Amino acid sequence: MQNPADAKKILEAALLASQEPVGLNELKRLFDNEIGPDTLKNLLEELRADWSGRAVELVAVASGWRFQTSAEFQPYISRLNPEKPPRYSRAVMETLAIIAYRQPVTRGDIEDIRGVVVSSQIIQTLENRGWIDTVGHRETPGRPALYATTRRFLDELGLRSLQELPPLEEVAKTLQLEPAPAAEVAGAAEPEATTEAELRPANEEPQETAATGTDG
Repeated sequence: MQNPADAKKILEAALLASQEPVGLNELKRLFDNEIGPDTLKNLLEELRADWSGRAVELVAVASGWRFQTSAEFQPYISRLNPEKPPRYSRAVMETLAIIAYRQPVTRGDIEDIRGVVVSSQIIQTLENRGWIDTVGHRETPGRPALYATTRRFLDELGLRSLQELPPLEEVAKTLQLEPAPAAEVAGAAEPEATTEAELRPANEEPQETAATGTDG
């Protein structure tokens, strides 16, 4: 069995080499499953502390553990990649927010909350981005699909569970909200923007239906 110092170096190497978060079950394989989950978590917490205050930090997200650039240095790193990330319309972001805060929901549920028809393109955009997935069907006529967010959605927000969801404004900022088209601003195409209070009833916490767990 590896001593703690060597084990942390192995974890550090594996996490730095990975482009995606790595879960506890995968990390245990580094040691032929000789290290238990509690010991592994303690080693990861120690490694996180070792990197504290540096330009790169170790964080736990929904899918596991990963190294990432600290937030204060991200604006500088983005200069190395002049390509702008995709931006999403208010309609897309509101649909995503409704799914995140009210999941699992059907397309009809979303339309009831937003007050407008939800196009197939919006659902497809969110599915292609890997932020939502079908998790079942409601046992009503037509058996409409039930949508919920994915672990990837939480990973991209840097979260471990839905309980950590920030205010809607922060979600939109993090996931690149596109300015509303002129027609929306004039109120001709879209209703009033959905607020967090409308999505989350008073004294009700968001229900963790999908993408809520973490391996770390």
